[in-house]
Amino acid sequence: MESNEFWENPNKLARLEDTLPKQIFLLPIKVRPVFPGIITPLIVPPGRFIQSIEESSKGAGFLGLILLKEDESELPSEDNIFQIGVVARILKKINLPDGGMNILVNTIQRFKINSIHTKEPMLIANVAYPEEELGTSKNNIKALMRTLLILTKELAQNNPLFTEDMKLTMMNVNEPAKMADFVCSILNLEKEEYQSVIEAIHINDRLEKVLLFLKKEIELVVLQKKIQEQINDKIDNQQRQFFLREQLKAIQQELGVGEDKTEQKYDKLLTRLKAIPVADEIIVEVEREIDKFKNSDPISSDYNVIRNYLDLVDSLPWEKPALKDINLLHAKKVLNRDHHKLEDVKERILEFLAVHKLNPKSKGSILCLVGPPGVGKTSIAKSIAEALGRKFYRFSVGGVRDEAEIKGHRRTYIGAMPGKLINALKITKERDTVILLDEIDKMSQGYQGDPQAALLEVLDPEQNFNFRDHYLDLPFDLSDVLFIATANTFEPIPRVLLDRMEVIQLSGYITEEKVQIFQKYLWSKIFIKNGLNPDSFSMKKETVTLLINSYSRESGLRGLEKTFDKLVRKLALKQVLKEKYSKEIREKDLVEYLGPPPFVDDRMTIPKVPGTALGLAWTNAGGSTLLIEAVLIPGKGGLTLTGQMGKMMEESANIALSFVKNYLNNDLLFEKKAIHLHVPDGATPKDGPSAGITMATAILSLVTNRVVNPGFGMTGELTLTGEVLAIGGLREKIVAAKRVGIKKIIFPKDNEKAFQEIPDYVKKGVSFYPVTRFEEVETLLFGKSKSKKR
Repeated sequence: MESNEFWENPNKLARLEDTLPKQIFLLPIKVRPVFPGIITPLIVPPGRFIQSIEESSKGAGFLGLILLKEDESELPSEDNIFQIGVVARILKKINLPDGGMNILVNTIQRFKINSIHTKEPMLIANVAYPEEELGTSKNNIKALMRTLLILTKELAQNNPLFTEDMKLTMMNVNEPAKMADFVCSILNLEKEEYQSVIEAIHINDRLEKVLLFLKKEIELVVLQKKIQEQINDKIDNQQRQFFLREQLKAIQQELGVGEDKTEQKYDKLLTRLKAIPVADEIIVEVEREIDKFKNSDPISSDYNVIRNYLDLVDSLPWEKPALKDINLLHAKKVLNRDHHKLEDVKERILEFLAVHKLNPKSKGSILCLVGPPGVGKTSIAKSIAEALGRKFYRFSVGGVRDEAEIKGHRRTYIGAMPGKLINALKITKERDTVILLDEIDKMSQGYQGDPQAALLEVLDPEQNFNFRDHYLDLPFDLSDVLFIATANTFEPIPRVLLDRMEVIQLSGYITEEKVQIFQKYLWSKIFIKNGLNPDSFSMKKETVTLLINSYSRESGLRGLEKTFDKLVRKLALKQVLKEKYSKEIREKDLVEYLGPPPFVDDRMTIPKVPGTALGLAWTNAGGSTLLIEAVLIPGKGGLTLTGQMGKMMEESANIALSFVKNYLNNDLLFEKKAIHLHVPDGATPKDGPSAGITMATAILSLVTNRVVNPGFGMTGELTLTGEVLAIGGLREKIVAAKRVGIKKIIFPKDNEKAFQEIPDYVKKGVSFYPVTRFEEVETLLFGKSKSKKR
């Protein structure tokens, strides 16, 4: 039919219905429909539809090609097939070896299923052939056709898959229905989108649908082409850079300039390692990494990973450190220069250095400096490094939860880094560095691992000569490193870790020591820090003592330094503002600049009424005094405890009450009364096995209505039978007692060995009373015993 015939009578196509059967065999199609006017092959798998083709071929050879809604291999149901399809005539059929069939069909016209005639064994339907209508004016159809032709040409230009046959066919199709079907057949659409065009009986609707799908396809092709061009440009640029680098290398070699400097650097590293020499494992691994580096593309991710690793290996001090002469006189001078008193600590450090001088190969032990904050643990470690002539590196392990901080990350992780120990040696570039593990008692175990366990290998001289960092993954000798740890207390440190260290305890300073340290060190340091001339000011010793006892009552010196820094800042402000002020810092100036003293003497350190006794305690911040109070309350012999006591102190309180009851042998005293025992400063947690005799003294003083003799402080644990047991931290407790003016101290006789090791200047001005039983305590505190004993 000529195209002009179509415009005169577009419904003429529908008259083919007179020659098409009213009942046809259905052939379901899974992927996409076949549009009318196309000759195409179809592969039919073995099964029931082969019989439909055979039966159809016996007649006129018509088949109904119908699209499946779902891709199912079972018998299609009425709900699983679309109702409009395309009728086709079988032109040729070929049997396949697997039982299937290859058929060549010519699609003719759309049909609509009216009803299913037969389901088994073949699918036969009663059909009708809907008439195609323009659905709009002839001019509108022509405009749609022209737009469709223009967009199809645009698609053909951007899509290399368009063949010349497709372009030629497009130019020769002038009928709007066929043009819409042809264009839709060459688009890449979804199954439902194809079917919507099949179901568009009105030619106007069909053209509009195809135009919409064609527009989307063009946008997609343009975007795809843009992305492809970007990828091609990137690849071309990479290839260009690669060829240029290769040409540069060839030019450099021709001119005799040499290889890449980085590659030369790593070749020198390999030569250096072979000359040391190091273990064969290290040589093999470094050679392997260098080969990988040379064969890697500089723009690849592996290139920088390998480069960073080789840079780390190159920066580490693999060579054996040179022997350094240890001058004990110089070491002693440095220690005395930087630290006042602490004679026992200095002596132990000099012993440590003497052993290293006599036996340089001796690994020795790991030092652990234990003491309250501000007593000079870190500065002592620096002084040791200076005395040895070694470099110093401080690594704070407080709060560390991840063992990778100690042993590094594995290189398989993105952003992997070596551990802090290997990094320290990378920075110092000396294998005999002094490394300070600060705040080792504040390490904690997290879900990433146990860093305390990771330190076991590091601090063990029998193991650390072959230390393996996870990132380096090569054996490295840490045995030449001098490790010094610091802690406020050794209780939180695991026993297995503590066994690898030698503990040196640093006690707090007494007032006299603080005065001397203040005058020799802090005075000039604080004034210079704040831009003032220390020689222009003066301060009497009595004022310094008041500053220490009333404004900075702690074991260390950090609080004193901060307090005096605050005072000097006030003076600096007055000088800048040109206000009048005294060059001599007097007691009244302390109140003016620092406010009222936070610490007052005697108020909570002197037992003045029955039921009070002064005990000496040890805390993480050093020694302290505890005034224990006891009162009678209504009850039947019970005991109430307040003041944030821990479990140990609660047990001591119960033991003290039971002992006093048994000691007095007077049940009437406790028949109608209970005892309330309180330790003031309730906001501060308190615990420890050293308050037994103090609690028993307070209870005994209460029930016998006697006040203890003035000036006594005491420490010692008590048993139910009256034995006084040894305690810890005796030096710190003596320092705390002297700080508040206590001149008499009762302590367990079992602590006499520790007492003898305390320097005389610490014990000066204090009377000491070693006891073994509570009866001795009672005699000292109350005079001749008036208790009714058993």
